Amino acid sequence: MPCLRPPQMIEAIFFDFYNTLVRFWPPLPQIQHAACQNLGIRVPADRLARGYAIADLYFNEENHRWPLGERDTPARDEFFARYEQIILEESGVAVSLRMAKQIWDMAISVPKELVEFEETRPVLEELSERGYRLAVLTNLRRDMDELTQSLGIRQYLEFCITSRETGEKPATAIFEAALHRMALRPEQAMHVGDQPRSDVQGARDAGLLPVLIDRGGFHSDVADCDHIDSLEGLYPLLDRLVSC
Repeated sequence: MPCLRPPQMIEAIFFDFYNTLVRFWPPLPQIQHAACQNLGIRVPADRLARGYAIADLYFNEENHRWPLGERDTPARDEFFARYEQIILEESGVAVSLRMAKQIWDMAISVPKELVEFEETRPVLEELSERGYRLAVLTNLRRDMDELTQSLGIRQYLEFCITSRETGEKPATAIFEAALHRMALRPEQAMHVGDQPRSDVQGARDAGLLPVLIDRGGFHSDVADCDHIDSLEGLYPLLDRLVSC
């Protein structure tokens, strides 16, 4: 039977938001596949998820180097054309930047919404009942209180901090701000996210325990942190840390 009290060290769990607690619906690979078909491009549907995972590494690296919010329209268009090109390259299809821009424009025109993963709410509820303090740390520049309220998960979170307030992960300021709000030391907190750079490296640099959620198994090369394939994977990990 799992121990039902918090561990001596970990008192708080911070979560990334997109691809950790929520995803887009319809799924982005599905939208990509339809856009490619409309333009006469054949791409293996089962490889697009990996394409997104690899392209997201580029996204995070580039956004850290030169934040998208600071780029003008031509620079943003160039970025997303290359992002789309990487998605398709990693899916086994080579296209020009011009064609990649057409596909991207078609894909982003499809209406979609953020929805929680199936296990998100039950896991947050269970962790809260176990006594863990929970918060969201995200690079999204959105009204997170309103968004999490609409998703039905706000009641489990002490707060949400966005990059608009502190700067973007992997810089340590966002982690330090969360620790300050909870009056905790770094070793008392865990951060769970899907990005090796912004989440794992950022949390480690701030002294937190990083956990990589790798739903597709695309980041097996990332070492020196625990890997989980769903939020439910936190249960055995936390149980190992608990001294009963």
